[in-house]
Formats: sequence, structure tokens, C-alpha cells
Amino acid sequence: MKPEWSQWAQEAKKQFPEANSSLLPLLHRIQDAEGWLSDETIHDVASLLGLTPQYVESVASFYSLFYRQTVGKNVIHVCVGLSCALAGSDHVMEELEHKLGIREGQTTPDGEYTLLEAECLAACDLAPVVQRNLRFRGRVDATKLDALLTDDGKEVNS
Repeated sequence: MKPEWSQWAQEAKKQFPEANSSLLPLLHRIQDAEGWLSDETIHDVASLLGLTPQYVESVASFYSLFYRQTVGKNVIHVCVGLSCALAGSDHVMEELEHKLGIREGQTTPDGEYTLLEAECLAACDLAPVVQRNLRFRGRVDATKLDALLTDDGKEVNS
């Protein structure tokens, strides 16, 4: 366990006195620092908050924005919810797999990109929707993927 985690847990507990209420902020902070949540991290967080490792794991595995394995520098989520699927998100995923040379759930060998499905990104009016490092891109099609992969953080909406 890293020494700063105890301090972060205390800060989370001050803001959210119930252990289960302080869990999400602490997991986010640790993932921001470490990039992902290992099994050891899950056990350490449980110990810090007085929760069971099973409970912490159930929370971490429920939310798609917590990573239980290492991810690339750029994490790409392709929405596969109904609106996005009807608007062609399967084609977007296939094209991204082709461009990146990986399949969904994998990371490029250079560690630059991880490609993941997201059940719903809650932007149905912009379907199909893709996120790159949590920034929304809407109405994405094959013509916008190069910009998605190389942009400087600007939205890619039409």
C-alpha cells in the first residue's frame, strides 16, 4: 500500500463519513494515480475503509470506468447501446479494430490505445458515440476516426 493512500482515505472519510460513500472517491483517486485497480489495490482499499474485499470488488467491477487491468494511455470506449448500435457503432468498432490492429478489450503493443465497449454513454442524440479519455465524440463514422485518434481534445461532432 502506498503511503499517500492512507491520507487519501482519511480525506475521503472526512468528506463522506460512511465507508461505502467514501469508496468511489478513493477508488477514482487511486486509479488516477496508478492507471488501474489491481487485486492488491482492492484489498488495500478494503482495509483502509473497513470494508470487505468482495464489496470493493463488486463496486469496482460494476462501473465500466474502473479498470481492473492495465490500459493504454488513450482509452477508447465505443457505445453499443441500442441507439448507437442502430446508428452503426458496430462499424465504428470494426474500423477502430482495423486501424489500431487490436480487438475490443485489447491494448496496442505500444501501450498507446485500449479499445473497449461501453453499454451506454447517455448521448443517444449524438449516436453513434465514442469516448476518448472520457471526452465525448458524437455522430462518429469512419471518416472521423483519424481525427478521433489524433485530435488535441476537441470534440468531433457534426
